[in-house]
Amino acid sequence: MVYNWEIKHTVINGRRLQFSGSAIGLFGNWIKWLILSIITLGIYGFWVGIKLIKWKVSHTDFVR
Repeated sequence: MVYNWEIKHTVINGRRLQFSGSAIGLFGNWIKWLILSIITLGIYGFWVGIKLIKWKVSHTDFVR
């Protein structure tokens, strides 16, 4: 909800952004990332922050 609010109130070059991600989609990714971290004994945890940023960016678009 916080990220959605940030994106809705962001304007780049006069164009407003929108966020299309869902909580269920993010929750599914968190489960996957948790399992991968357990399997790799926590090593995958270093990539979780990067994956979260990639997920946010992939669900952010300009309003048409």
